[in-house]
Amino acid sequence: MKVGYVCTNYNNAKLTREAVVSLIENAGHEVRIVVVDNASTENDQVDLGNLLDGIAQVEVVYSKTNLGYFAGLNKGLAKLRQTDPACDWVIVGNNDLVFPADFLDKLEACKPALSTHAVISPDIVTVEGEHQNPHVISGISRTREIFYDIYYSNYHLGCLIKWAAKKMGAIADRSDESQWQIARNIYQGHGACYLLTPRFFEQFDELWAPTFMMSEEYFLSKQLSDLGQSVYYEPTLQVVHHWHGSMDKLPSRQRWNMAKAAHREYRKYVKIFR
Repeated sequence: MKVGYVCTNYNNAKLTREAVVSLIENAGHEVRIVVVDNASTENDQVDLGNLLDGIAQVEVVYSKTNLGYFAGLNKGLAKLRQTDPACDWVIVGNNDLVFPADFLDKLEACKPALSTHAVISPDIVTVEGEHQNPHVISGISRTREIFYDIYYSNYHLGCLIKWAAKKMGAIADRSDESQWQIARNIYQGHGACYLLTPRFFEQFDELWAPTFMMSEEYFLSKQLSDLGQSVYYEPTLQVVHHWHGSMDKLPSRQRWNMAKAAHREYRKYVKIFR
């Protein structure tokens, strides 16, 4: 197969190289990669250049400003499609991924079935073995939506809710991810990784990116649902995820503020009471 991979880098060049190399090591396939550096520190940009130097399949785009997640991916998609318009199977996502050596073999095997969908969400597994997909199978309950509003109403209250949720463990979790072995259409796939198929590029030029970061799962699902489509979850495609590889570089208050801004945008489309 000819497959593209577009990811963003923010101050963790070593993880980016690990992701890039793991995909390239899928033997027997043609891989083209665009890494968008989202205004990392000068030192990390130097490290990124050095670590990727000599890897012919990779092109690095250095952004002067931090574009955010989906907007950064869009910059990389534009570059990839400009360089090679025929590359219409494209993995987009985080740079903190590791692709198994047979990932592209498995993709090629199920390519005919997956080509009827615009966006594929793979089985994303953390290094601790936690499955993060299917992220949301059918919808989010009104009760949970109310808790989201409370969480984003005040930073300190949000910290308390997060602490309580950790103490409650599985009781507070949704059970969607426990159904990770079942292929199906889903409401939302985890934002760390998606596969865009030729059908996506027949309908769209880029990902809908109304927020800087966070809530991308919803906005992609809406982009598709507006055309009567949905994300398809395929468990035979599995990637390993270094959970929060980029986000841990940001202070917790800054992460919460970004999430709050995204939630405010999300609430423009998802109303609790109608």
